[in-house]
Amino acid sequence: MTITVENEYNGNMPKNYKTIIERVVEAACDYVECPFETCVDVLLTDNEVIHEINLEQRQIDRPTDVLSFPMNEYAEQGNFDDMEEMGCFNPESGELMLGDIVISIDKVYAQAEEFGHSPEREIAFLVAHSMLHLFGYDHMEDGERLIMEEKQKEILNKTGYTRDFI
Repeated sequence: MTITVENEYNGNMPKNYKTIIERVVEAACDYVECPFETCVDVLLTDNEVIHEINLEQRQIDRPTDVLSFPMNEYAEQGNFDDMEEMGCFNPESGELMLGDIVISIDKVYAQAEEFGHSPEREIAFLVAHSMLHLFGYDHMEDGERLIMEEKQKEILNKTGYTRDFI
């Protein structure tokens, strides 16, 4: 598994952020029983940069907490049966390319304070949420949202990054 974490945030970072990201990515892959070695790229940035990306990619003119850019389309959420036929693998490593995650560290701190938990837990939550998007899950409808929320909770429980994580 290759997890590339690029930190371009010019401020204090939450403790052990890279380890947290790696643990949650691995736990999410295990949770959905991904049968392949995978690669994921994570960019840590600020509100200004994520605002620009959000406007450019989604035509939404505001910063957001996390953006997910899946590399694959799934016939069914979290179903990897068609991946070999679709050619979604890195030709050099042979790993399934899941996609990119962009996280605003400004939002991490703000939301951690708002929700009363640590910035480390907030990073874990955003990565779990984003990984589910990379596996084809969405939350546009209430039913989808409830499914994603339950899966996020299970991934976070598995890693120990629950709401009371300090």
